Amino acid sequence: MKTGRAILLAALLVAGAILQAEPLIVATYNIENYTLADRTTADGVYRKDYPKPEDEKAALRAVIRQIDADVLALQEVGGEDYVRELQRDLKSEGADYPHAVVLMAADTNRRVAVLSKRPFAGVTRHTDLRFKYFDGIETVRRGLLEVRVAGDAGEIALFVVHLKSRYTERPDDPNAALQRAGEAVAVRDRVLTVFPDPETARFLIMGDFNDGRTGRPVRAMLERGKTKIADWLPAADARGHVWSHFFQKEDSYSRVDHMLVSPGLWPRIKDAAGQIHDSPEVGLASDHRPVIVVIE
Repeated sequence: MKTGRAILLAALLVAGAILQAEPLIVATYNIENYTLADRTTADGVYRKDYPKPEDEKAALRAVIRQIDADVLALQEVGGEDYVRELQRDLKSEGADYPHAVVLMAADTNRRVAVLSKRPFAGVTRHTDLRFKYFDGIETVRRGLLEVRVAGDAGEIALFVVHLKSRYTERPDDPNAALQRAGEAVAVRDRVLTVFPDPETARFLIMGDFNDGRTGRPVRAMLERGKTKIADWLPAADARGHVWSHFFQKEDSYSRVDHMLVSPGLWPRIKDAAGQIHDSPEVGLASDHRPVIVVIE
C-alpha cells in the first residue's frame, strides 16, 4: 500500500511539474535607429545625429510589452547607454528585463543586443569573423552575438545577427549582395564550429538578414554541402500577412527578419511556426515588425 501511495505521489509531482513548466518566448526585433541618426522629424525638419523621437520610443515600449517575450534580440541599438535607457523605461512601465548584453563590434552606430527576463547561462561575443571580399578581407561589421538561456528542458543557444544593408558605394556589388553573402557564410561557419552536429543541437539563428527567404544569406545558413544546419521558420500575423519590413522610400513590404531553427530544437517549436506581431503601435515604433517563436 505504501508503495502504491509513493508511486501515486511521484506521478502527481511529475504531472505538477509538467503543468508548471512554462514555454520560452523568444523574439527578434529591429528597433530602427535607437541611437543618434540623421532623420527627418515630425515637423519636417532634417536633423543630423538626432535621437529617436520620444513618441517612437513610447510606441516601441508598448510593442515590447505586448509581445511579452522572455528573451528579446534587438538590432539597431546604439550601445550600452541606450540599452540601459530602454531597460529603465520598460521597467517603469511594468516590463522588467534585468539581464542585458550588447555586442560592441566594428559598427559603432548600430549594434545587436539581447534583453532577457531569465539569466544568461553563457555569453560569447564573436567579433572576429572574417571573409574574402574581392581582393581583400572584410569583417562581419556587426558581429555575431551568442547567448545561452536555460529552459525547462535544458539550455538553448541564440545566435543574433544583423547582416549588411543593401546600401553600398560599390558598383561592382549591387545592393551589397556579395558582401552580405560573405557575412552569412562567416556566421554559418562559426555556428558549425560551435555546434558541429546540428541534428542534436538546440539553437536559433535570428535577426535582420536584409534579404529574403530565398536569398543567398538565408540559404547559406540552412545547409553547408550535405550538412543540414537549420530550417527556416514560417511566420505570419493574425491576418496571414508575412511581411516584417516596410521600406518607405519604395513603398514596399518584404520579409527580411528571420528565425532559423536547428533540427534538434525543431520538435519543440509550438505549431512549427512563428508569429509576426501587429498592433496600432507597430508602424510608429519601427520600420520592422517583431518575429516571435514559442519554444515548448
